[in-house]
Formats: sequence, C-alpha cells, structure tokens
Amino acid sequence: MKTRADKIVLVGFMGTGKSTVARLLAGRLGVERIDLDEEIERDAGRAIADIFDTMGEAHFRDLESAVLGRLLASDRPFVLATGGGAVLREANREAMLRSGFVAALTAAPERIIERVSGDASRPLLRGDVEARVKRLMEERKTAYDFAHVKIDTTDLTPDEVADRILAAVKEAVP
Repeated sequence: MKTRADKIVLVGFMGTGKSTVARLLAGRLGVERIDLDEEIERDAGRAIADIFDTMGEAHFRDLESAVLGRLLASDRPFVLATGGGAVLREANREAMLRSGFVAALTAAPERIIERVSGDASRPLLRGDVEARVKRLMEERKTAYDFAHVKIDTTDLTPDEVADRILAAVKEAVP
C-alpha cells in the first residue's frame, strides 16, 4: 500500500503534543489543521465531557469513528490531531494508514502528568490523575505501534517534533 502525504494524522496518548504540533505542521505546509475532538463536539453540539457523562464512552467512540471516517474520506489535504483513544478501534487504525501518513507521539508518564494535570476537559482523567494516566498508558502501550513513525516528545520542542515528522514523511513518500 502506497503511503499518502497529503494527510498527516497525529496519534498518541493525551498530553504528547498532538494539537500543538498539528498547528505547526499545518502552518508550515499551508494546509488545514483539524482537531478530531473539536469536530466531534461541533457535530454533536456538545462538549466531549458531556457526551461521556450522558451517553457513555462507547457512544463517544462511535461518534469518533464516524467523524474520523468522514474526514479521512475527504479529498482535501490536512493535518489531523486525533484524540488519544482514536486508535483503539482496528477500523480506525486501518483507515488512518490507508488515508495518510500516521505519526505517533509518545512521552514519559511524568511529562504527560505534568502537561495534563488541571485540565478538567479530559473525562478519562477524573480522580487521581497520576494513577489514571499510568493505568491508561499501560492499557494502551502497544496501541500506537501501527504508525509510520513514532516520536518521543518528552524532551523535544514542538518545532523539533514537527521537523522530525516532516523528515519522516519525506523519507516515506519521495
């Protein structure tokens, strides 16, 4: 299967820098930046935390898959920042690989905890943030292995991460 470079899809655990790096990449490439969570909220007409609270995580994941599929099927080029759990469904992973270049961002648990502490908009982190992050990271430790490239953002600036993704795209799609 030929790798496409007109769509760059960023996956990874929450707090790894997907949204920030997507903004940078889209600006550098002159393409649209799309945040999957923002698209879901726009389609649903409500906040993700509200969807989790009233409809449950399974319903949210159904919405996520539907919106992701629609975006990936479009012809327009973009950089897409996904939510941390968008990779949990095999069909989502297959669609991402089929439709674009997938970059997985990782980071050390301590850095992730530092980055996401105090963010009340993350429904999966309610309660003991440190314990929840460590448990979710353990559950998802191989979830991002399917990506074309994996980049540890722990000690990198967003610009350095963007540079590495662009270099990997150039190498994969000559």
